[in-house]
Amino acid sequence: MKLLATRRFPGPAFDELGDVEILPLAELAGPRPGVEALFVGNETVDDALLDLLPDLRLVANYGVGYDRVDVAACGRRGIAVTNTPGVLDAATADLAFALLLAAQRRVVEGDRQIRAGGWKAGWAAGTLAAEVTGSTLGIVGLGRIGQAMARRARGFEMRILYTRRTRLEPELERELGAEYRQLDDLLAETDSVSIHVPRTEQTEGLIDARRLALLRDGAVLVNTARGEVVDEPALVRELVSGRIRAGLDVFAHEPDVPAELYDLPNVVLTPHIGSATETARFAMTRLAVDNVLAVAAGRPPLTPVACPRPAARPAPPAASPSPPPAAPPGRTRSG
Repeated sequence: MKLLATRRFPGPAFDELGDVEILPLAELAGPRPGVEALFVGNETVDDALLDLLPDLRLVANYGVGYDRVDVAACGRRGIAVTNTPGVLDAATADLAFALLLAAQRRVVEGDRQIRAGGWKAGWAAGTLAAEVTGSTLGIVGLGRIGQAMARRARGFEMRILYTRRTRLEPELERELGAEYRQLDDLLAETDSVSIHVPRTEQTEGLIDARRLALLRDGAVLVNTARGEVVDEPALVRELVSGRIRAGLDVFAHEPDVPAELYDLPNVVLTPHIGSATETARFAMTRLAVDNVLAVAAGRPPLTPVACPRPAARPAPPAASPSPPPAAPPGRTRSG
């Protein structure tokens, strides 16, 4: 199977693919017939790109989020799409909780104060913060990563509220210690909010200006999901006002970050590193490679997002039945 990858992905599993062409999509200047698999990480895969790859059979997406892959366009062409769920839950939840702690306890502000020579006494002025232990956390989207976040919050004796499209089974609610709320009620009732929903047509702009205004003064918003889930200009206005705080790992127009955020003391910024641990990234490569190897061997992919089959070709018209051959002389056909 001829494979095109947009970069060399981390970990030893990548070497199992053998002869792989490494080419950023921006450098794909013309049609590339013969390419059957495309290994991408957070790049756009749309009709324009697919037109250049007429023999493509598989898009192996490096990451759990696949909003930049036009799954419908792939489906129309009979191209399977895979992602890498499950192996990055712990890493992303770790970062989300780190951002929550850093924003609530003003860690980055304290770091800046020391580096600027502003710590002049044993008691640092202006650094009083909210306590995380015993506070209320709202989780927007309680899937695998959201549940991992809830388990970390329980270690801090936090009260956990959640919202999602379908409510959890009562047994899982009890296990996580989580209480269901409608989104607006959750935002108004929490000290910190952590977002863990995929970007879809339904979730883009989900946290808009009206909903941001529901947050309590001093509340912290953590986003390790997708920047587009939050109305970014409205969020910037709230942060500039100083009314709320935030820990942000994702942005609407990556790698561009709103310049107004750079010098704000009430926001912690990281460059989309939710899954950026050696353990998680190596495991993501392993899973993506296993999907490629499965399809190359004629087997179903392990973690399909969309694995459509090309439209069936119409069967040829049935030929008119030929008359049965005549029976040999002296014999009679039966049956």
